[in-house]
Amino acid sequence: MKVGVVGASGYTGMLLLRLLQNHPRVEQILPVSSSKPGEKLDQEDPGLGAFLPKFETCHGRFMTLDEAVAQQPDVVFAALPHLASASVCAPFFGKTVVIDLSADFRIKDRAVFHRAYGQEPPRPDLLDKAVYGLAEWHTQAIKTADIIANPGCYTTCSLLPLLPLYRTGLIEPRAVINAASGISGAGKKADLKYLLTERAESMQGYSLGTRHRHCQEIEDQTKSQDQQARILFNPHLVPMKRGIASTILVDLKPGKSLADAEAAWKSAYKDRPFVQYTANRIPATGEVWGSNRCDFGAVLADPERDPSALLISSVLDNLVKGASGQAVQNMNLRFGFPETEGLPWTNQI
Repeated sequence: MKVGVVGASGYTGMLLLRLLQNHPRVEQILPVSSSKPGEKLDQEDPGLGAFLPKFETCHGRFMTLDEAVAQQPDVVFAALPHLASASVCAPFFGKTVVIDLSADFRIKDRAVFHRAYGQEPPRPDLLDKAVYGLAEWHTQAIKTADIIANPGCYTTCSLLPLLPLYRTGLIEPRAVINAASGISGAGKKADLKYLLTERAESMQGYSLGTRHRHCQEIEDQTKSQDQQARILFNPHLVPMKRGIASTILVDLKPGKSLADAEAAWKSAYKDRPFVQYTANRIPATGEVWGSNRCDFGAVLADPERDPSALLISSVLDNLVKGASGQAVQNMNLRFGFPETEGLPWTNQI
């Protein structure tokens, strides 16, 4: 299998190279970088090592986009900025499977997309052909899709525990999500506010309420299960490299219980290895660091005075299950490979 990675020098692209290097079905990897064409992989990214048998086609160097197009890959991962990915990937549409890690195809409603990103979707003509790549929820559609819109990291962490509750009608429409992300979620770029001396010993909320673009994405997906769903999303930047922790407050409907919620989660994910319900144990980001898992637990906020208030704590690695890992999981589903193939289930110590 021949696989292209466009945007191979960013964090998600770098991780894709590592996952694909260890994937038993992948024979050739085509790493594309517009900023580093021709430069040697092991010099720009020493962590890959010098033994790169799957990079022989590119002679161990970053390729140009035209060079990758000429190789006619079976699948292309686009690890590019929002609003730029669709245009860069234009030569691949209709010729190869595209798994897009940007937001360009995530939201089909053009008004909702405009509200989130301040402009029209870059390729509205292709939106109907794109499948939202939340692997555990759109498995069958992913299996035949030629454009797969990989979900956002914050979004995946929130949707996996929320969707079963909305689908079964267990909760009231409003959910309040307080989420914290490591700095790598902002991407690989030089920016004063992401320097160690600016971020160390400091935690900060930003784009609170409905202002963050992922709020629109989360609400768009929850409305597929409950048209009345309403999301308030409060992201925070914390001084760690990787990881997302989301604490979600929802209200159970009258007569519904935590046991009902647990039954919904177990039914939704009983055969899905990368989603783990931890019951009343609150998981930590370190438990999923480097893995393709999303773990979440739940407790009643105040069992005696307010038994309807349900608190959910969800964690994942923003670069793995929140990005590159889920993208490879989608590749596995699309090409009929075992869902777990080439992906880490356990964390790194």
